[in-house]
Formats: sequence, C-alpha cells, structure tokens
Amino acid sequence: MAAVDTAEHRGHKKGKKRKKARRIAIRIDMTPMVDVAFLLLTFFMLTTQMTKPQTMEINLPPSEASVEVAESNLLTVRALDNNAIYWNMGIELPQKTNFDGIKNIFRERYQANPKLIVLLKVDRKARYDLMVNIMDQLNQNGINRFSIASLLEADKTLLKKAG
Repeated sequence: MAAVDTAEHRGHKKGKKRKKARRIAIRIDMTPMVDVAFLLLTFFMLTTQMTKPQTMEINLPPSEASVEVAESNLLTVRALDNNAIYWNMGIELPQKTNFDGIKNIFRERYQANPKLIVLLKVDRKARYDLMVNIMDQLNQNGINRFSIASLLEADKTLLKKAG
C-alpha cells in the first residue's frame, strides 16, 4: 500500500562536518485506488438503463407545397390560451369542448372516417403541454395525419361568432 524509504546511516567521515539528514521519501501505491475506480466505473456502466429517447417522427413538407383536402376529411381543432378547445368538421361553426371531450371526438370521427386529417391550431399564448397532450391523444387514437398551425386573427373572430 504505502512504503517509506528510510535513509541509512553511513557513519561520519573524517571531518567533524555534520551532514544534513536526508529527507524521508514516501511512496504511495496507487494500484488499489485505480482498482476501486474501475470497479465503480464498470458497476455504473452495467447498472444504468440504456433507454431510447421517446420522440415523435415529424415529416415536414416543402415550403412551396400546397395540399388540397376535402372538407369532409378535415377536422379542425383550435386550442386557446385559457385551455379552451374548439373543434369543427369542414366549414361548420366551431363547438367548444374540454380535453376529455376531444378524446371522444377523435375516436368517433376517426372510426367514421379513416381518411381523417386533423388541423391543430394553437394560440401562441397557450400552454405548451396542452398542444402536447392533444398530439398524444392523436397518437393514441391512431391518427397519424395531422398538421400544426398557429391560431390567426380570422380564427379568433370565428370563435367569437361561435360563442
């Protein structure tokens, strides 16, 4: 572990000169500390879980692309900053619902129309987790065709008309 090198006494030389005593050298064996360090390193490497990050694949279309969608296949969901959610099919007037209601709407509308495309319009002041929760509901119901857009002033006036 540790060793101390001592200076041997060599006797005095012929003169009365007194020789300075040599310093004692201390040597510390670092092998056990390295062993413990590698043991801890391998322990933590083997016990940690290697999990994949949970991400959602998003395919973005080119900026100049325009897509024509039939109104009967389009479900528009608008999320406001006060956690209010409005939905409508095609050009109908939006109807207000809550988060639990939107789950049922997604399930019912997707079962009735497997070609359903959801347009999610979110107000910039709305909470981020509201948008994420709605997207989670889309995934849980098997709806993988959806688009995200910001809520425009025209949408806000339409929501005022709907009440």
